[in-house]
Amino acid sequence: MQTNFTLAQLADPDIAEANSILRSCVHCGFCTATCPTYVLLGDELDSPRGRIYLIKDMLEKDRPADEKTVKHIDRCLSCLSCMTTCPSGVHYMHLVDQARGHIQETYRRPLMDRLLRDLLAKLLPYPSRFRLALKAASLARPLARPLAKLLPQRLGAMLALAPARVPAASPVDRPQVFLAEGTRRARVAMLSGCAQQVLAPGINEATVRLLRRHGVEVVIANGAGCCGALTHHMGKEEQAFASVKANVAAWSREMAGDGLDAIIINASGCGTTVKDYGFMLRSDPAWAERGAKVSAITKDITEFLHEFGLMAPVIDTGSLTLAYHSACSMQHGQQLSEPPRALLRSAGFAVKEVPESHLCCGSAGTYNILQPELAGKLKERKIANIESTGAHLVAAGNIGCMTQIASGSVLPIVHTAVLLDWATGGPLPEELRNNLSGKIEPAAPLHAAE
Repeated sequence: MQTNFTLAQLADPDIAEANSILRSCVHCGFCTATCPTYVLLGDELDSPRGRIYLIKDMLEKDRPADEKTVKHIDRCLSCLSCMTTCPSGVHYMHLVDQARGHIQETYRRPLMDRLLRDLLAKLLPYPSRFRLALKAASLARPLARPLAKLLPQRLGAMLALAPARVPAASPVDRPQVFLAEGTRRARVAMLSGCAQQVLAPGINEATVRLLRRHGVEVVIANGAGCCGALTHHMGKEEQAFASVKANVAAWSREMAGDGLDAIIINASGCGTTVKDYGFMLRSDPAWAERGAKVSAITKDITEFLHEFGLMAPVIDTGSLTLAYHSACSMQHGQQLSEPPRALLRSAGFAVKEVPESHLCCGSAGTYNILQPELAGKLKERKIANIESTGAHLVAAGNIGCMTQIASGSVLPIVHTAVLLDWATGGPLPEELRNNLSGKIEPAAPLHAAE
C-alpha cells in the first residue's frame, strides 16, 4: 500500500511504525473472509482492509478522528483473525491499537459512551472494586429481563453478564511464594490478573496446584496486577501503561532476585498483551530493555506445560468428551493452537473440534458490553457450533470467552488448567459437580494421587 506521510510525521516512531505496517498491506482481501464483523455485516469498512484505509487516511492527514472512523474502529473486536490469515504479515494489532489511542486523544464521544467507558476502566482492572460492583449487580440480576426494555442496551448487557453468585476472594492471589512439591525444577511468576480472580478464583488456585505438582515454584509478585489490556484496547494509554510498568517493575525485581524461568499467564487475552510489552515500551529508554525481557519469558500456562512435560493422569477422563474453544487471543494473538489440545488429549480427554473455530465468540474484553448487539450474534453462532459437537463440556483458556459462552450455553465450561489439575490429582472442577450424573459418567481414579 502506498503511503504519503511527511518526513516530519515519520520522525514520530509511532507514525513510522504505522507507515511500515500500512506499506506491508497488498489489498488482497484475504482478511475479509475471516473477519467476524465482515462476515456478519458484509460492509467493507467493517473488515480489516476497510479499517486500514480509514486509519491510513486519519493518520496521514493528521486529523482528529471523525464519527465514521470511530464507528467502524469501535466495531473491531481485535480478534486478530486477520493476522492469522494475512499472507503479507500485516501487524494489524499494532495499527488498530494506535488508532484507538488517536481516537481517545482527538474524538469527543457522546456523554453516555464516555461515562460507560470510564466506569469500565475504573472497575474492571481493580479486583476489590469489581467484586463490590458484581455483588451489587447480582442483587439486581433477577430483574434483568424486566429491566432489559427499560435500561439502555449496554447497561442491560452488563447486568446480564453479572454472575448469580460472586465467589469470595482467594488467598492465592496475595503476594507470596508457593514452594514446589518435591525437587524444584523451575521458578515462575504467575499473573493473578484482575477480572479473572474475581469471576473465577479457582482458575488461579488450580494453576498453582498444577505447577507445584510438577516441581515448579510459583511467585505472586508484589506490585503486579492488571495486565493493562482492557484499558489499552479502549485507547486509555496512560492508565494502560501504568499497569504495564507496574508489572514490569514487579517481575524485574523477581528476575534480579531469585530469578524466573518464566512468567505464566492463564488468561490468553492477558498473555497476548504481556507478550507485547517489549513493543509497547520500545521507545521508553527507562523501560524498553526490562519490557523486552519480560515479554521474552512470558508463556501461556499450556505453552509452558507443553514444553515442560505433563505428568501422567491419575484420573480416568476417557468418558468425557470436550469441545475445545480456542480463544482468539490464543490462536491468533499468540499463535498457540496445538499445545492446549495436546495437553488435554494427553490428560485422557476426547477432544472435539468446534466448527468455525476461527470466529470470535463476541467477548473480546469489553466488546460484549460496548457492542452488545454484534457480540450477541457472535455468541449465538459460537454456542450453536460448540453444541453441534455433542460434547459433554467445553474447555477454554480465557475468562472472557468463558463468561460469554456460559451466559448462553447449557454446557459446563471449564478452564484448561482446571481440567489438567483435576486429571493430575486435583479436585473435581466445581463446574462439573452437578453434571456427573446422567450423560456424564463419574470419572474413576486410576491410582491414588501422591
